[in-house]
Amino acid sequence: MRISTLSESECKVVLADHNLAHLACTNNWRPYVVPIHYVYADGAIYAFSLPGKKIEWMRYNPLVCLMVEEKQQGRAWKSVVVDGLYEELRDGIGRKHDEREHAWSLLSKNANWWEPGALKPETSPASDQPPPVFFRIVIEGISGRQAKE
Repeated sequence: MRISTLSESECKVVLADHNLAHLACTNNWRPYVVPIHYVYADGAIYAFSLPGKKIEWMRYNPLVCLMVEEKQQGRAWKSVVVDGLYEELRDGIGRKHDEREHAWSLLSKNANWWEPGALKPETSPASDQPPPVFFRIVIEGISGRQAKE
């Protein structure tokens, strides 16, 4: 096996080629890692979730980490790690509303983009359900490795 470092542009290709990652956040020195569907666009990671532990923790501590991995033939693989900053795209009037709509349009291009965290969101969610949370991760650092036989 030969392990090598991916360039920043190679890392971005891996991010763009995939839509499932593991997101890590922390609260009171405790880590929490969950799978999420995402889209890489405009130099950021866009994602969606229903309110819960992940959203609560990222609101408390917006420093997050995302890992994307790609299994290749045999023992070969690639992995990319993104260090970033959680930014919630709140519903409302103006710029944030436009960004939320942009995130929705990007994410909805992929089949089953609302999984694994929720049922498919409706344009007007039922009043007894919490509204979906759209967010982006502003990339502050990116690195990657690959292994080849």
